[in-house]
Amino acid sequence: MSTPLKTLFDLTGRTALVTGGSRGLGLTMAEALGEFGARVIVTARKQAELDKAVAHLSALGIAASAIAADVGKPEAAQQIVDAVKADGGRIDILVNNAGTSWGSKTEEMPLDAWNKLLAVNLTGPFLLAQAVAREFMLPAGWGRIVNIASVEGLLGHHPRMIGTIAYNASKGGLINFTRALAAEWGGRGVTVNALAPGYFPSKLTGYVLDKHGEELRHDTPSGRLGCDDDLKGATLLLASDAGAHITGQVLPVDGGASII
Repeated sequence: MSTPLKTLFDLTGRTALVTGGSRGLGLTMAEALGEFGARVIVTARKQAELDKAVAHLSALGIAASAIAADVGKPEAAQQIVDAVKADGGRIDILVNNAGTSWGSKTEEMPLDAWNKLLAVNLTGPFLLAQAVAREFMLPAGWGRIVNIASVEGLLGHHPRMIGTIAYNASKGGLINFTRALAAEWGGRGVTVNALAPGYFPSKLTGYVLDKHGEELRHDTPSGRLGCDDDLKGATLLLASDAGAHITGQVLPVDGGASII
């Protein structure tokens, strides 16, 4: 007998950690997971923004808490895991959403900027996946890791736009990280998938959208940019039992921009 669909998407009793969860797409995904029953832990660097996020989620009836951490620092992953353990909790779902970018011509990009991007966008997800799975997911035989990549990790960067070589390289690396880790942990109850958003209005994309927003809309089959609701369903699918047989996959959420 098949499992009722509502049960497959139900996250009651699960705890989700969302990095970069104090605003923007991270907060939107936290809303989706919390709406379907998950307890949500959001992390970001700034405590004041985390406090606002927790208040917002709590007002929606979501059990939420926050841990201030900079995932670009190598010690952050274990600090987060230790804080969760100290509170008597666990992590069942990890959404590696925190990210940063840098715009410049490649020949002018400083090495410290390259290193910073890789630390946040690629090394941070590795260390968190490693620490969270080792402590919680692998012993339990159940876990969901959702990496937030980008269509910029699937495509070359348009030459009319400011260069983002480190961002593209880090997101491309995150995509193959997703595939490799899914293959390694697939038999141990942990699925690993990636979402590859197109352009969504955010603090990170503000400069590009100011200069190229209309052009990007014109070049997108749907005729629009992403909105707050566009990542919710995909995140819920990959984080729940509904996505139990999906692993190592990359789902573009871009209105079709990456197919033309």
